[in-house]
Amino acid sequence: MNALHALAEAEPSSYWLSDPGRPEAGAALAETIRCDLVVVGGGYTGLWTALRAKERDPSLDVVVLEADRIGGAASGRNGGFCAASLTHGIGNGMERWPEEMPVLERLGRANLEGIGETLARYGIDAEWERTGELHLATEEWQVAGLKEEAELAGRLGTDLAVLDAGQVRAEVDSPTYLGALWDRDGVAMVNPARLAWGLADACRSLGVRIFENTRVTGLESLPDRRLRLTGAYGAVTARKVALGTGAFPPLLKRLKHFLVPVYDYALVTEPLTPAQRDAIGWRHRQGLGDAANQFHYYRLTADDRILWGGYDAIYHYGNAMRSELERRPATFATLAEHFFATFPQLEGVRFSHAWGGVIDTCSRFCAFYGTAYDDRLAYAAGYTGLGVGATRFGADVMLDRLGVAGADEERTRLKMVRSKPIPFPPEPLRFGAIELTRREIARADRNQGRRGLWLRALDRLGLGFDS
Repeated sequence: MNALHALAEAEPSSYWLSDPGRPEAGAALAETIRCDLVVVGGGYTGLWTALRAKERDPSLDVVVLEADRIGGAASGRNGGFCAASLTHGIGNGMERWPEEMPVLERLGRANLEGIGETLARYGIDAEWERTGELHLATEEWQVAGLKEEAELAGRLGTDLAVLDAGQVRAEVDSPTYLGALWDRDGVAMVNPARLAWGLADACRSLGVRIFENTRVTGLESLPDRRLRLTGAYGAVTARKVALGTGAFPPLLKRLKHFLVPVYDYALVTEPLTPAQRDAIGWRHRQGLGDAANQFHYYRLTADDRILWGGYDAIYHYGNAMRSELERRPATFATLAEHFFATFPQLEGVRFSHAWGGVIDTCSRFCAFYGTAYDDRLAYAAGYTGLGVGATRFGADVMLDRLGVAGADEERTRLKMVRSKPIPFPPEPLRFGAIELTRREIARADRNQGRRGLWLRALDRLGLGFDS
């Protein structure tokens, strides 16, 4: 059976959102109400913000407005890797804030611990597994880079185990593996949709009002210094607003200069048989990702399917976002071919689901933060594919900026928190620059990792993309 045949019966929808236990959609806002804090967005950023606000100050009246359904966008479509890193990896952080990296690494590890504690406190069954992650070398030129990363991590107090080809293949068996780093406790696996649904339930248990199918279409400042958000059938006035809308068209126009929606794609196999599991090992169930610029990420689900995603990152002219862009047969075919090249012993396995989703991407590859309306509105955006864990930190930053009880000056003093990424150029330069970067990234992978003039220029400007 070839790779295309393995895709023949794949359902074109997120495996996570196809869960029969998915909650029914909640009611839309259909009246005019008041509250202390209104949160726009029912993904991780918004849900963590609402939950953390109530934990900091139980007296706050908090409302969440979601345009679709809870967890229906990026929060229910990702790979379910929950990383401690707040900077999209040590290398990216060291390029930008070297003097702050010991603090950022410490805060990131504490943030990951806080997520696990929250799941336990509220009884959220999100299939949380502290398995860590293997960062894999599949080409000779990548091996030295992994060793350098391990040394750098060690100087920051993080222990990454270096594995040779034999050691990594004893963990997970693929003929493509030449070595790896094992971050044993810096990454957890989670069911991303159940995480979102569980956070929503926790919010409701504390009195948060959540309205789904409520797209916010207007934002204005009122004479009494409250902010008014309007939707199709109702409105909310609040003293404070937190925006957690990700890549979607922002209510705050300035954000459109810093964000581009990039489509990422994933496949999920049918459940593996015991014999198939034995053929590849993977007894410790780590998350896996290779060290190429155009990289793959993959992991086991709770029912022993393999989620396989990444490689292609597609931007459409004019920041286009449409439901049909979530299906890209050419990318699905490429991913399937790469899957069987990695695991030839799984010949005959079929894919049950194939889908895409949008990543809110910024030029510094990790979230940025800010305020507007005289600090009555805060935002966090630009997680660039590493937001499952970092959104909790982003929620706390927004609440700090809004003056909610429990503000932490250590967070708000950070240059990482106070600075902004370089904005993207307007169209058509935006599309042209992103397409050129994609082609040059692919060329670097074919050329032993050597970056050409264009990528080196981006590196000097602090715009060093990998995929």
